[in-house]
Amino acid sequence: MPDHRGPATDADVASWVAGLGLPGLADIHVHFLPEPVLAKVWAYFDAHGWSEGGDWPIRYRLPEQERLAVARSLGLRAVPALTYAHKPGMAAWLNAWCADFAQRVPDAVPSGTFYPEPEAADYVPEAIEAGVRLFKTHVTVGDFDPTDPLLDPVWSVLQDAGTPVVLHAGSGPHPGRHTGPAPVAALLARFPRLVLVIAHLGMPEHHEFADLAEQYAGVHLDTTMAGTDYVEARSPLPSGYLSRLRDLQHKVVLGADFPNIPYPYAHQLQALARWDLGEDWMRDVLWHNGARLMRLADHGDQASSAAAGSGR
Repeated sequence: MPDHRGPATDADVASWVAGLGLPGLADIHVHFLPEPVLAKVWAYFDAHGWSEGGDWPIRYRLPEQERLAVARSLGLRAVPALTYAHKPGMAAWLNAWCADFAQRVPDAVPSGTFYPEPEAADYVPEAIEAGVRLFKTHVTVGDFDPTDPLLDPVWSVLQDAGTPVVLHAGSGPHPGRHTGPAPVAALLARFPRLVLVIAHLGMPEHHEFADLAEQYAGVHLDTTMAGTDYVEARSPLPSGYLSRLRDLQHKVVLGADFPNIPYPYAHQLQALARWDLGEDWMRDVLWHNGARLMRLADHGDQASSAAAGSGR
């Protein structure tokens, strides 16, 4: 039986996960980006952090091959390359980079992004046709309303394809002009079959995004940074929320934000273990739900059962 407190160190993660009877981790929130973009992301964290410069030290500030080696040593069975655009003309270039990443990294999850621009109506379906299984977009960084009419054809094709989108729409750690649950609720009212994975459990609007997960079959929540000491000191989970996560067992997905985290990866798993929601809950969250969404070949019958329950 695995230690109920979670893995003590990164070196213990793989064996702890195996103790749960899982083949590995299906982490849906992992960032691999072009080196110049990643350098700018890290520089932003260095300068701004959560509330002041220096309070968000990048734990895994490593060259790409070393980061891949760490991810694999932790037991990540697949490696998403979540990117996001902040200006017109950037998404297509990022998608080309992601396609190259997927070609040279055999365990990559083919990933993509988009931005509200006329070209998105072409490059998103092209990416899906080319095998992209996961998209990421960031309302704060992109500074756009998800209901922007330029995105209508994008949401339509994503809805029809059932391709998941990891969507950072919560107002934490820094609110934007279009963050919060209201724009996402308006989007879902128009495209109710979208498969959305709300990053960071929608922090700090946890309950409001849980409402959407309960209302819409395709809305999921990822655990990125949730429950960690770092976040609990700044934006703690609200009262009564863990019982909702227990009820949403088949719609909560492991996310960690590797490599851009200010603590060891193992601490994310410790944080989830502290919630004490049970081993079955943990198995679904760490593996079955993410493996189903990312279409990992060996996600197994239990993941199919989770899919059947995803309308809860």
